[in-house]
Amino acid sequence: MQASLVMLVCALAAAVAQEPDHAHGCAHGSCYPATGDLLVGREKNLKASSTCGMRKKESYCIVSHLQDEKKCFYCDSRRPYDPVYNTINHRIENVITTFKPHRKKSWWQSENGKSDVDVQLDLEAEFHFTHLIMTFKTFRPAALLIERSADFGRTWQVYRYFAYDCATAFPGVSQGPLRKVDDVICESRYSDIEPSTEGEVIYRVLDPAIRIEDPYSPNIQNQLKITNLRVNFTKLHTLGDNLLDTRPEIKEKYYYAMYELVVRGNCFCYGHASECAPIEGIRDDIEGMVHGRCVCNHNTKGLNCEQCDDFHNDLPWRPAEGRNTNACKKCNCNGHSSQCHFDMAVYLATGNVSGGVCDDCLHNTMGRNCEMCKPFYYKDPTKDIRDPRVCIACDCDPDGSQNGGMCDGHTDPSLGMVGGQCRCKANVEGPRCDKCKAGFFGLSADNHQGCQPCRCDHRGTVSGSSQCDPVSGDCFCKRLVTGRSCDQCLPEHWALSHDLNGCRGCECDVGGALDNHCSMESGQCRCRSHMTGRQCTQVESGYFFMALDHYLYEAELAKMGQGCTVETREHQPGRPATWTGIGFARVPVGGTLEFLISDIPYSMEYDLLIRYESQMPRDWEEVRVTVIRPGPIPTSSPCGNTIPDDDRLTVSLPAGARFVALPQPVCLERGVTYTLRFEFTRYQDANSILNGAANAIVLVDSIAFLPRYSSLEMFNAGDPASNSRKQTYERYRCHESAKSVTRPLMSDTCAKLITSMSAIINDGALPCNCDPQGSISSVCDVRGGQCRCRPNVIGRRCDQCAPGTYGFGPSGCIACGCSLEGSVTRLCDKFTGQCQCRPGAYGQQCDRCQAGHWGFPNCRPCQCNGHAEECHHRTGACISCRDNTGGDKCDRCANGYYGNPVLGSGSQCRPCPCPDGPNSGRHFAASCYQDNRNRQIVCNCNQGYTGSRCEDCAPGYYGNPSQPGGRCQPCQCNNNIDMSDMDACDRRTGECKKCLYNTEGPNCGICKSGYYGDASRRNCRKCTCNFLGTAQSQCMERDECVCQRANGQCQCLPNVIGLTCDHCAPNHWNLASGRGCESCGCDPNNSVTSSCNEFTGQCQCRDGFGGKTCTDCQENYWGDPRTQCRACDCDWRGIETSQCNRVTGHCVCQQGVSGVRCDQCARGFSGQFPNCQPCHQCFGDWDRIVQDLAVRTKALAERAHEIQTTGLTGAYEKAFRDLEEKLAQAQGIVNARNATAAAVATLMELIEDLRAQIGETTDTLNRLEGDLTIVQDSNSEASKELSALEREAKELNLTSEQLHRHLDILKNSNFLGAYDSIRSSYNRSRDAERRANESTTTRPSTVSQSADTRRRTERLIAAKKDDFNRKNAANKRALGELNTRAQGLDMKKINEKVCGAPGDAPCAESPCGGAGCRDDEGNRHCGGLNCNGAVAVADNALERAKHAEKELNKAMGEVEGLFTKVAEAKTKAEEAKGKAQAALEKATATKKKVERSNNDLRDLIKQIRDFLTQEGADPDSIEAVANHVLELSIPASPQQIRHLADEIKDRVRSLSNVDAILEQTQDDVRKAEQLLLDAKRARQHAEGVKNTAETVKQALVDAKTAQASAEKAIARAKADIRETETRLAQIESETSNSEKNLNDAMDRLGNLGREIDALKTKRANNSMAAARAEETATMARDKANEAKQILDGQLTDKYYEVQQRVDTKAKAVQDAKKRAESLRDEAKELLRDAQNKLQRLAELEKDYEENQRTLEGKARQLDGLEDKMKAILNDINKQIQIYNTCQ
Repeated sequence: MQASLVMLVCALAAAVAQEPDHAHGCAHGSCYPATGDLLVGREKNLKASSTCGMRKKESYCIVSHLQDEKKCFYCDSRRPYDPVYNTINHRIENVITTFKPHRKKSWWQSENGKSDVDVQLDLEAEFHFTHLIMTFKTFRPAALLIERSADFGRTWQVYRYFAYDCATAFPGVSQGPLRKVDDVICESRYSDIEPSTEGEVIYRVLDPAIRIEDPYSPNIQNQLKITNLRVNFTKLHTLGDNLLDTRPEIKEKYYYAMYELVVRGNCFCYGHASECAPIEGIRDDIEGMVHGRCVCNHNTKGLNCEQCDDFHNDLPWRPAEGRNTNACKKCNCNGHSSQCHFDMAVYLATGNVSGGVCDDCLHNTMGRNCEMCKPFYYKDPTKDIRDPRVCIACDCDPDGSQNGGMCDGHTDPSLGMVGGQCRCKANVEGPRCDKCKAGFFGLSADNHQGCQPCRCDHRGTVSGSSQCDPVSGDCFCKRLVTGRSCDQCLPEHWALSHDLNGCRGCECDVGGALDNHCSMESGQCRCRSHMTGRQCTQVESGYFFMALDHYLYEAELAKMGQGCTVETREHQPGRPATWTGIGFARVPVGGTLEFLISDIPYSMEYDLLIRYESQMPRDWEEVRVTVIRPGPIPTSSPCGNTIPDDDRLTVSLPAGARFVALPQPVCLERGVTYTLRFEFTRYQDANSILNGAANAIVLVDSIAFLPRYSSLEMFNAGDPASNSRKQTYERYRCHESAKSVTRPLMSDTCAKLITSMSAIINDGALPCNCDPQGSISSVCDVRGGQCRCRPNVIGRRCDQCAPGTYGFGPSGCIACGCSLEGSVTRLCDKFTGQCQCRPGAYGQQCDRCQAGHWGFPNCRPCQCNGHAEECHHRTGACISCRDNTGGDKCDRCANGYYGNPVLGSGSQCRPCPCPDGPNSGRHFAASCYQDNRNRQIVCNCNQGYTGSRCEDCAPGYYGNPSQPGGRCQPCQCNNNIDMSDMDACDRRTGECKKCLYNTEGPNCGICKSGYYGDASRRNCRKCTCNFLGTAQSQCMERDECVCQRANGQCQCLPNVIGLTCDHCAPNHWNLASGRGCESCGCDPNNSVTSSCNEFTGQCQCRDGFGGKTCTDCQENYWGDPRTQCRACDCDWRGIETSQCNRVTGHCVCQQGVSGVRCDQCARGFSGQFPNCQPCHQCFGDWDRIVQDLAVRTKALAERAHEIQTTGLTGAYEKAFRDLEEKLAQAQGIVNARNATAAAVATLMELIEDLRAQIGETTDTLNRLEGDLTIVQDSNSEASKELSALEREAKELNLTSEQLHRHLDILKNSNFLGAYDSIRSSYNRSRDAERRANESTTTRPSTVSQSADTRRRTERLIAAKKDDFNRKNAANKRALGELNTRAQGLDMKKINEKVCGAPGDAPCAESPCGGAGCRDDEGNRHCGGLNCNGAVAVADNALERAKHAEKELNKAMGEVEGLFTKVAEAKTKAEEAKGKAQAALEKATATKKKVERSNNDLRDLIKQIRDFLTQEGADPDSIEAVANHVLELSIPASPQQIRHLADEIKDRVRSLSNVDAILEQTQDDVRKAEQLLLDAKRARQHAEGVKNTAETVKQALVDAKTAQASAEKAIARAKADIRETETRLAQIESETSNSEKNLNDAMDRLGNLGREIDALKTKRANNSMAAARAEETATMARDKANEAKQILDGQLTDKYYEVQQRVDTKAKAVQDAKKRAESLRDEAKELLRDAQNKLQRLAELEKDYEENQRTLEGKARQLDGLEDKMKAILNDINKQIQIYNTCQ
């Protein structure tokens, strides 16, 4: 029983271990009811298939009552058990635990001999079953199984099989071991026949030996869940007598009897209840009863809380797990439903958040949470969703809304939903969707879009909308749009668009288009012929619209009457022509001109225009014009209203005009040929004083027909447009612009109107028809049709040469070029170009003398010494001298000839024999001459030739001039030979022999081996390769290496860089190895940078790390830096170095010292550390013996250790095997439960034998134990001895380990290489042995020689010993002093002064670098940004000097530009001065001439008047005086008179009356005087400008001198400031002052430049004024001459009036004089300002020179510092070389 209790406690502990923690209760996680006995209170639910005494009283016997007298009893179970009155009841309910005193007196018992019996417990609900305990009164069953059901007995699963013999009882069932809690196995431990009573069977659902990962998993929960439990007993234990005896009495001993059955568990609530209540119908007053209805928490329900509570289905039902309650969640139906269900699909769709779906939503709601309104309802935004009135019915028109009137159920801005908003059909709008949208009409329920679109063109509707009448659909059109859909323009309109009016007018050109209709899409009008553009306002390419005077007829081409001639006039370059054609028709009085008119393009009225030049002072009074028609005019024609008087017209030609238009128009018809006859009938009144009528002439240029605009319909139609065009035409005076030949640029307004007129008159555009030879292009000017003519070509079509030119062709026309001296006129023949020469002139241009003469126009015979017939017509130089002569007069021999060229001298010019004549192909001299003394011919050889006859090549040249065609050429040696050396190159082949300047090759074109550079520039330099870094194959000696000849690059070893291979590549070191540089190998994590010291390879380690590559602990530490570093604990007296082994920490000991700390004398050394002395030689012999003993002792120790571990079992193994065999036999007999008596006897014998053998074995073991004790004592003694040996061997072991490590290194190294090395060493050793033997056996030998040398050396040492000792001592002292001085050198200060950074900072951290520092590219690093050292200051000074130089160059450039401009101003001022002076002189001469003529004329008139007033004057005298007056002639030639008359007529032609002449003359005279004063003032101003310019020029010269000085100073500064130090700070401040002065100078120069620009402007104005003065003076002279011719009659009196008015204008002259003086004062002011600026510039130059002197002084001071610094650097370099070469 005690054992049963122990097992029960264990089972309970196991069950509790599988259960969750109850401490937190149901509120914080899973909870479970208390565990109890499920049988309590369930007597009725427990049943057995067999119970004794149920039908009658039955007898049974107890096998175990062997000593009891009563062995058999009765069983009567028909009445309930009573502890007093009925104790033989053995029903199944007796097994329920009651803990009463009589519990051992009641039990359940089956019927006798029945094996298959089951006991079943039926539970009213699901329960958790943890374990079962059965306590039997008799033998435990030989076989049983436990089953369970979780579905109230419908299906059963086996928990466990129990059997004494599992294989027999339950074949096929696994016997374990148990691996999983749900494994079904068979076990035998509870099925043994013993004990015979109170044996137990225990089953635990969850075996405590198996670890359960998740006690809440479904698998574990299902394993614990039961509704029924059944125990099947399948086999009884018997003693075997039932097999031999079948009597019923035998069976009375064999039955199942059970004291107690405990079924532990609790009600199964899935972790949702902590207590259970009785199920309906079950009593609740039974103590200790485990009830089956869970009192559910976590919102669950059901007997076992297997469901969620009503309205708590938002989450799926789950068992509670640990701290997670997995409580059911209440559904959220917003108060509109009290029912819901769980939907897994919804739950998954929400991401396992919510799965509850509300059922039967009220208040017109719907949705999973009743969160939406039903269709045709919407959510009131002002009410909460839980409000019963939250959903309101929609108010939508069913015809115009979608879905029959459904509205948005709620408001959602993201979806564009507004609660209650009706969703209208596509074309419907309004809150209720009850009206069509704008642009739609006809609301209908049948239309799925609600309304029809208006189909309005939005471009043509008002406001750009597509709105229409909502009923009819008619659109609202814009003003110029029509059509139901507003998609058409009104007639004469186009471009339907969004404009205000919808369409635009066609606006077709009234002339270029046929009408005003155009395409509605493109607006293209219907154009006339060759008109283009949308409005027909443009002409096609190659066409033009006519000018108003297009129909022009030249007078020189008309039919001329008697006395009329053609006067051709030449065009003046640069001046516009005032006539058309080639000239004029010169018409005298009575002359006639007839024009044939046959190309009238349009029938209408034309204005007849006459262009002319009046040659007379008065108007041409009458010109008759007659239109001669071919016949009578039909009345139906356009000119049918013309009467004969309309064809007879009269007009006068005003003298002051160039053209006149007839007052009446002429009506002409298209296609009719007319003749216009002009009769120049009368010039003036014949009663004038001077009768010039007979000689009156007029120059008629041309006539033109101008279309009369008032005759065209486009101007006279009467509509507003034509009226507007007419007003515009008249306002802009478009008709007047075409009358003059020289006309202003036509306005665009007139051009447009005239284009329209041209298109109407010509029915389109006119073709250009440009002459292909005379024009540049076939395209002409669209306004007037003027083609682009070639040079000297004229005419609209460019079809004739201009006057004064000839040779019409593709290149234009050629100027005649007639000589003024030799030709009669400037004009020439238009085909041949021949000018009309004067007598004595010759040539096409009449510009030279006849052949054999020169000196035009004074021709003289040529003087050519008889060797030429012609000479230059200007210079007289002879042309084509014969007889090998030359010179201007053929008076010397030609080049290549010698002799006397004078005819008759007998020594003509002969060829120079150098070596042959000039035309022989072997003439190599420029000239020759005959020596007068020896009469030898001396050749002046060409370059490259030498010899008396130039027959050899000069030095530096090669060739074979002696052969025909041979010549000497320069040797192609790239200028690298001595040109004076005859052998510098081969004189035949040209091969270079003696190359200079370190060059070689056949052309001296490459540098010699070991040199590099450009041979063609003589800059071959010696290769400077570093011997250590250069491939050895490239170096013959240490200083003789080969490099690339082009750039000097040496061939570097691996990982070596630099032009001279002088430093390692980045992250490499050890250049001194001579094998290239090695990789630094710095640890990337432990080093500061990947670079290392270029000489030592030491990486720059971070704090806490050391070693060459920073992979070890820092210096004097050992260990693994990743874990821990320890300090080296070494005794300084015995160590070789302070660094211990970085791995083991062992110190590196000196010889004779050992120990981990190097604090002991080593093996083989004696004495007290640190005074260790080597042991005697005998130590070595004994040491070997001890070592052998140590090896043998070690082997014995290993064997002893093995014996100690395994024991001495070898001798007794057989005995042990015998014992084991006998024990096995006994075990087999015992296991055989049905053993016979024989078997038992055998077993007893075996036991006795075993006992005997065990006794013997025990004695033997005791004896062996004593022996072992003795052995252990001996072993202890041996151990002591071994300890002593071990202590002696420890140090040897350390040495051995080191040797082993070295041996491993040797083994792991290259064996073949080691073998070769050993073999080579062996051979060398053998050879050395042989030579050593020979040296001792042969004489003379090396040994004998060495002995002699040794003896001599000893004698020398003895003799020189004292001297050597003295020198050695002196050298040591000197070295000590040098060492002291070197120690005192402080590189820190030098670095600070030179580079500008603290000298003790490492290169990688110093931004300014220092000595030995290099940047990433390997260049030396010293100085930099923000560094204040000498290098940085020098760099700054250099940059500033360069900047100053640049600014000075810029300033000098500007000054030079100013100088050039001033010089130009001076030149132009001189020119202006000259022109003004000439104009002044001409005006003065003209004035004097006029005054003299006026005085003479006054005297003459006075004399005539006096004579006529004399009383005694008779008629004869009067007649004589009159004849005398008439005989007076002007003292001039006829040509001069004619020319003067022409000029007077030109000036007078515009004078219409005397008053106008006087006024014009008065203005001209005033202008002449004014301009004369202006000219004088300009002259004075120009002189002032000249002086200023000269002053500025002098200033510029001074500035240039200053610039030269500055350039020299800058050059010296560049040379001196490269190695400067700290004292440049002062210079920097002085340089800044200089910069300020320079800036001031630049500002002053800028002001000066601006003032010079002002001078230039004034000079230009003066030049213009001078030019105007000259022109006006010329005009004044012409006017004065004109006045001279017409001063008679009333002009005399008017002339007096002119003089008076001139006098009145004198005051104006005074004012002009004052203005001139003011200008002069301004010029003086400017001059003074310029002088002041020049003075300031001179002061600036002085400041600059002073600064330059200061800079030079500072530079001299720096020279000494530079020398000192170089000396220090040399010492440093020497020390570096010493350290570099240390190996």
